[in-house]
Amino acid sequence: MTTESRRPLRISVVGLAGAGKSTCATLIEEFARDKGLTHARVKLAKPLYDLQEHVYRTAGGSLHAGAQDQILMEALADAMRRIRPDSLAADFVARLSSVDADLVVNDDLRDPHVDAPALRGHGFKVLRITCDEELRQVRLAGRGDPSRADRSTREIDRIEPDAVIDNGAGLDEYRSAVNQLLGSWL
Repeated sequence: MTTESRRPLRISVVGLAGAGKSTCATLIEEFARDKGLTHARVKLAKPLYDLQEHVYRTAGGSLHAGAQDQILMEALADAMRRIRPDSLAADFVARLSSVDADLVVNDDLRDPHVDAPALRGHGFKVLRITCDEELRQVRLAGRGDPSRADRSTREIDRIEPDAVIDNGAGLDEYRSAVNQLLGSWL
């Protein structure tokens, strides 16, 4: 698949924290490499991660790479949306415009009102990842995030998925389910 022959496959992976969204994005990238496709991961929340890093640095705190202070991230998202409701989506679309890849994956969509329609408008299919709540809590406990919050995902079910994959079995089964779905979407 080339960008000249057809539109790139764009996938937004949604689900609760700890369900396996980032793992799914990695499996999608692995699939793309195996098929000889170019790929890119574009984070909707990149501005929030940048601001989180700045806040921690300014406060003299430390935060390990990839950690999420979810309470802070929700507060930052609320502030940005208060100032301009489409600020995160507009930033995402601007960064997306410079991406030239056969397969683009986003793994941090949460807002059904502004962000989800913006991604849909740019050709993203939505893949929902689910798992057993007990397993999700175990995964979250092992992440080492400084704070946890699910407020930003309260309305995640309002984002209509094109497909759903349960991530309750092992990694091999998860990989197989992701690969089978992607094969049907290409």
